[in-house]
Amino acid sequence: MTGSIVLFGPPGAGKGTQAEIIVELTGKPQVSTGDMLRLAVSKGTDLGLEAKEYMESGMLVPDQVIIGLIEDRLSHSDASKGVLFDGFPRTIPQAEALSKIAQVEAVIAIEVPDEDIVNRIVGRRMDPENGEIYHISFKPPPPEVEGRLIQRKDDNEGTVRKRLSAYHEQTKPLGEWYREKGILTSVDGSGTIKEVSHSISMAVQNL
Repeated sequence: MTGSIVLFGPPGAGKGTQAEIIVELTGKPQVSTGDMLRLAVSKGTDLGLEAKEYMESGMLVPDQVIIGLIEDRLSHSDASKGVLFDGFPRTIPQAEALSKIAQVEAVIAIEVPDEDIVNRIVGRRMDPENGEIYHISFKPPPPEVEGRLIQRKDDNEGTVRKRLSAYHEQTKPLGEWYREKGILTSVDGSGTIKEVSHSISMAVQNL
């Protein structure tokens, strides 16, 4: 496959973990718009400086700036056979803009019920000493670190449900948009990491 792959799913679906598997299987570099923004800002590029103005004023970085960053990234030699887009596009207008600069050949959607997402995120705890992430149900911490664990302020039910609401409103319609193009593969993301990884591997091999 010489085109790019889009990976999307709700917050907490495990996209980061599964993206690593897709990169390993396809050799396509992972492209995260968040990483690109941070790099462009730190390098002080024209697009980075433009993005920084929006970010510092608390505004969303406009789509045309993001698309500009992606277009620049696609010009690198390691992207000659396509990339893995992680976290972009998030809306149909973004997907339409992306289609003008990149050949998207496959889209993998990780689907997880809302209640599973809430349980996953609200149950997360972090060790502030080393950044290790635990979960009160799925990955309980050893007794010696339990007392110092913290819950990140965004990992509360109200915030998670707001993020899920935004996902359903803005990003979920992308699935139907790509399905109509015949390039969407849906993967059940509600199992264990190993089970989901196996499903992802099978989906990639069938592309």
